[in-house]
Amino acid sequence: MTDPNIVRFRTIVAGALAHLESRREEVNDLNVFPVADGDTGDNMVLTLRAVVDELDRFGADGDRTIDEIGRDEIVDAVARAALLGARGNSGVILSQLIRGAAEELVSRPGELIDATLIGAALARAADRAYASVRDPAEGTILTVVREMAHRVAVELAHMPDPRLAPDAPSELQDDTIAVLLERAVAAGEASVMRTPDLLAVLREAGVVDAGGYALTVIFAGIVAALRGDEPPPLEHHAPARITHPQHASSTYRYCTNFAVIGEGLEPSLFVGALEQLGDSVFVVGDAATLKIHLHTDQPESATAVFADAGEVSHLDVADMHDQLARRAAARPAHCGVLAVVASSGIGALFESLGANVLDGGPTLNPSTYELLAGIHAVPAEQVVVLANNPSVILAAEHAAELSDKNVVVVPSRSQQTALAALVAYSPERSAAENAAAIEAALERVRSGSVAPAARDDAEGRFRAGDAVGFVDETLVAWGAPEATLTQVLVTLGDGSELITCIAGEDAPLASERVATLVPNEVELEHRDGGQPGHWWLLSAE
Repeated sequence: MTDPNIVRFRTIVAGALAHLESRREEVNDLNVFPVADGDTGDNMVLTLRAVVDELDRFGADGDRTIDEIGRDEIVDAVARAALLGARGNSGVILSQLIRGAAEELVSRPGELIDATLIGAALARAADRAYASVRDPAEGTILTVVREMAHRVAVELAHMPDPRLAPDAPSELQDDTIAVLLERAVAAGEASVMRTPDLLAVLREAGVVDAGGYALTVIFAGIVAALRGDEPPPLEHHAPARITHPQHASSTYRYCTNFAVIGEGLEPSLFVGALEQLGDSVFVVGDAATLKIHLHTDQPESATAVFADAGEVSHLDVADMHDQLARRAAARPAHCGVLAVVASSGIGALFESLGANVLDGGPTLNPSTYELLAGIHAVPAEQVVVLANNPSVILAAEHAAELSDKNVVVVPSRSQQTALAALVAYSPERSAAENAAAIEAALERVRSGSVAPAARDDAEGRFRAGDAVGFVDETLVAWGAPEATLTQVLVTLGDGSELITCIAGEDAPLASERVATLVPNEVELEHRDGGQPGHWWLLSAE
């Protein structure tokens, strides 16, 4: 059984990740440097996602509880995952914040994680982040975390009894921490608003610091997860007025990130050699694992610095010049579409019609947080969500309510009918107008499917593995695959002009054979979807 404490911890981190996902592009647009670190939101999302993945690994260990694993093992593993998953300046600094907080938690074995311990962890996180930067600049994420930690310390000093009893219920623990962190968020937001006064490049671009803003978003997501409620409201910020101010890193092409695994590693020994190759140099970690970040024209020379030190891994090289060109050319549509799909093949079909896709897995059932992240990955001001499964509709509607975007959910009940109806979509129209047009198109489309039966029929009509065929949601045929598909095609073809047939993985008939089964007066469009579970998905118009 999964340990509830690990589940609780994961829920909090996932809440932070989901809220950051929801404002990821806004964070990206705030960065004023023409480098890959302009993806501040992306880089910090990658760091948090690595933490969630590590917690999932612990959660899958059903044989040990959190007490049996040990707090030190968990926080050490989480800190290392954040370090290895970090990319860019912002991701590396966030990993150091996580590491600093983890070090404080490990140093207090057995203590209840209450407001006092959270305050100490935040203070240590700020210290660790400052120590990771050779020339700390005020008006950045460093300033914001320091002022948040200061506010928490002041709040704790004025609490009559900030420590909780060891047997305090988890609800009281969560509420006490949420109250404290909500005040930290308020302090962080005020600090973010002051960053242009401290950093000239922000003032010239008319923006606040991207990393500092992202940090307040993360903490607001933590507060929401602790309370099971909406995040504290945060101001939205307009993108930079300029996209290419003068900055030293514009002379270097590659944002280079990698890890080094070895023994007796000392970060300071490598900094000088790396600074001869570029700038924005970070070398952080411990004696066993280092994470390196720099901007350079010679990535291979940067990795060569560590040739005798250990094993180089997690190498990530981004072309900053190419990225700048792509971001400058990008023009978000007024309205986009997010379609939930069960396979990459069907996803490609939706993408060919202009939709973004979210992999719902074989069961086509993503979580609310996955839907929310998918919505905010759509490069548009408004979004139409195609649920494509009855069980997804409520989760999609909840994600729409949580989103800061204007989102309308179309309660499409199958992938094949939604794909046919998507021809009614226009990126220039509003989400409401597109949703109405797609729903009207759905009314003119019938669905069909043929799949292997998962179990024997209680009425004795078919056995597990036999083909079963449906039109809409009615079982119309069963038995051999070809005969069953033929009956479905004939039923769908009655009164239709076009049938689209999407073949799944291991479909037992080739497309040429399927074409011979269609009624003569009906046109067939055959596609390869590779979907699991269904040999053929069909729609008729």
